[in-house]
Amino acid sequence: MSAIDTSQLPVFVIASVIFVITPGVDVFLLLRTSMRTGTRAGLLTLAGIHSASLVHVALVVSGLGVVLASNPGVLTALRWLGAAYLTYLAFGIARDVWRSRGGRVTDGETARGTDRPFRRGFVCNITNPKMLLFCLAFLPQFMGAATSPVLQLGLLGVVFLVLAAAWETGIVLTAARVSGKLQRPAVLTTLDVVSATAFLTMSVGLVV
Repeated sequence: MSAIDTSQLPVFVIASVIFVITPGVDVFLLLRTSMRTGTRAGLLTLAGIHSASLVHVALVVSGLGVVLASNPGVLTALRWLGAAYLTYLAFGIARDVWRSRGGRVTDGETARGTDRPFRRGFVCNITNPKMLLFCLAFLPQFMGAATSPVLQLGLLGVVFLVLAAAWETGIVLTAARVSGKLQRPAVLTTLDVVSATAFLTMSVGLVV
């Protein structure tokens, strides 16, 4: 018996990779930010997303996550906050698309549409209760024979965050690299429409 059971890691890594590569809100946010305003903004958004993820993992490791998850009022509030923020993002993008059709959007306004990338990434993820519930349901399945739940869950959380950060860093760098070749109004408008639709759909999903 040991404090940490590393025999669980291979299966955990495989399961984590499957989850990480499944597109979600984070991917659409990173793609749009990176293609619109470049690598730095994309990486700042990524830092905000994973700062929030770190909070979720810390809640699970500390045991507070169980308390929050067992309180329907807290989860309902988080769901509505998350849905409201995703709706705000969707309508902000839709507004810019509408203005651009009339030639009323300047480069400055486009930049402001993706400003404060760290805060945007953090708020988008911290208000998403699915991440917290995922950690609560997923991480404990790989406790194995570990005698220290805190250390085992902490290790699993760190491994998961590293995998997610590596994958999403690749998305940011790739999107920023190809953005120069795709800086055409039709391409950017399509990206905006897809992103807005995804945010709005996920907003409805949170509430329903």
